[in-house]
Amino acid sequence: MSEKTLSAKATAKTVRISARKARLVIDLIRNKAVGEAIAILKNTPRAASPIIEKVLMSAVANAEHNFELDTTKLVVSEAFVNEGPTMKRFRPRAKGSASRINKRTSHITIVVKEVEGE
Repeated sequence: MSEKTLSAKATAKTVRISARKARLVIDLIRNKAVGEAIAILKNTPRAASPIIEKVLMSAVANAEHNFELDTTKLVVSEAFVNEGPTMKRFRPRAKGSASRINKRTSHITIVVKEVEGE
C-alpha cells in the first residue's frame, strides 16, 4: 500500500426524499466501481436515482479536482443516508379535525476511494 490512499466525499443535505426510499437506491451502488454505479443509477427507475447520481458525480469531481485522483480507478467505498429534519404539515379531515403529514428529508453522503491494481 502506498501513502496516497486518499478518498473524496460529497454530501447533499436536507434533500426532499425520505431516507427509507433513498436507502433502497444507495444499497445498489455500495462497493461498486464508479462507472458501474453511474450505469446502475441511470437505469434505476426510482425518484432517488437522479439525486444520488448528482451526489456521486460531485464526489468524483471532488476526487479529481481536490486530491488529483485517477477517476478510472475510483470505487464507492462508503455510501449512506441519514434522516434530516422533518417538516410537519396538517391536512383537514372529516368533522373539523386534522391529521399530520410528515414531509421527510434526508442527508446523502457518498465517499469514493482510489483502488490500486485494477
